[in-house]
Parts: sequence; C-alpha cells; structure tokens
Amino acid sequence: MDKKTTSRDGTALAYQVTGQGPTVILVSGAMSTGGTVAPLAQRLADRCRAVVYDRRGRGGSGDTKPYAVEREVEDLAALIDAVGGEAALFGVSSGGALVLEAVASGLPVGRAAVYEVPYADFLEGGAEQEATYKEQLNKALSEGRHGDAVELFLRLTGLAEEMIQRARQSPMWAGMEAVAPSLAHDDTVMGDGLLPRDRLAAITVPVLAVAGGASPEWMRKASREVSRAVPDSAYRELAGQTHMVEPDVLGPVLAEFFAGRAG
Repeated sequence: MDKKTTSRDGTALAYQVTGQGPTVILVSGAMSTGGTVAPLAQRLADRCRAVVYDRRGRGGSGDTKPYAVEREVEDLAALIDAVGGEAALFGVSSGGALVLEAVASGLPVGRAAVYEVPYADFLEGGAEQEATYKEQLNKALSEGRHGDAVELFLRLTGLAEEMIQRARQSPMWAGMEAVAPSLAHDDTVMGDGLLPRDRLAAITVPVLAVAGGASPEWMRKASREVSRAVPDSAYRELAGQTHMVEPDVLGPVLAEFFAGRAG
C-alpha cells in the first residue's frame, strides 16, 4: 500500500488506487487484507478507479482500541474523503456486511455491491453455530491462542480437518496467525449473524447482491434476501462460481454496475 490516511480516532489506514473512472472502494472479508482484493481491483481498473485498503488490524493499517463497527464505518468515511468525497463500495463476505452498514449509516456512497454475505439464518442450525463460534473465538483470542482462533474460523467455513492441519504446516500459517485478532472485528460486524432487514430497508442507494451458482444454496438464498430487503436492488448469480469467486468473472459484472450504471 503506497498511500496513507487517518481515521477519526487517529488510526492510520493504508490504501492504494488503481485505474480511472468512477471510484469504487473494495472491502475485504475475514482473514484478508487489501492485497486479497487487489486482483479484482486490477480487473476493474480499465473502467473504474479502484481503491483497496487494509482494514484496521491488518497489513499496513493500525488498530486503535476499543474496536467498534462504528470505527470501521468511520474508516470508510476517511477513505471516501481521501479519494474525492464520494465513492461506490463493494464488499465480499463479512466485508459486505460492513458495506451495507456503512451505506445504511448515510456515508456519501452512490452505489454498493456485495458478494455472499454469510447471514446464518439461512443455514440450518446457523444461528446456534454462530453463537458457539463467537464464544470459542473470544476465548481463544483472550488467551492469546491465535492459531486456535484461525482453526475455528476455517472450520466455520467448512474446510476439512485434514486441510486445516495441512494449512498449519504451511508457510502461510504465520501470516494467518498475525491477522487472527481481526477475526473478532468481523464477528462483531456480523452481529448475531442474522440478516438485519430493518437496517437494510433504510438503504436509499442502488445495491447489487451477487452470489456464485456453485455456492451452497443457503449462501445464494442469503444474497437473494439481501436484494429483497433493500428497496432499490438487484440480484445476480454467477454460474460455476463459489465463495472464492474469480476476479475475471466478477469484475465485468461489477464494472457494468459501477461504470455502466446498469443493475
């Protein structure tokens, strides 16, 4: 990240800008940094001015305590101000929940898009699973067991136990442990894990909800319900895509929405 700005509480935020056109800030999900969505920014760059940033507690950004979702909304406000005073937003997974909250809060956002926000009320037993995860995650982090926190998150995503243990032995594991404390941030953003219908109903800008056609049905249903809850919204399903969506597939859809003003 080659640029810095400062949030309202003094937290330094690292970001970079790619391309020309309408400005779009890309918000990453759990266990990720701005670098995670950088390939998508490159795919948007021919039609959009794409901004990627390290959310607080990750990469080159600070992490002023105490954490609150409102601080992350203020981070987005600071970024919007730094890049010209108005922007569109895109968020993936729990980053999408942050985007929806930021838009509902009234930030100067013209349009927003989200990809597969994992609202647990559409997964059988999801609310109970979310509550158990929250309790175990907070305990692991409070005891400094960052590796165990990463394991909890990977299990929540459905990764097989063999793959989790293989990941523990990989060179990437140290980096995953380093960003583990930010899992508590994403958990707070998701709240009780349920779709905040009343909050979404207050959104007054166009929203595009996108899901992968090869993702589990509950994730696709969650995306469809986001679209139903937001007054001015549309739903798109990308054939053959999963939660790990390919930038070359998602990029053109977002570029059309943000630059082409299509829904």
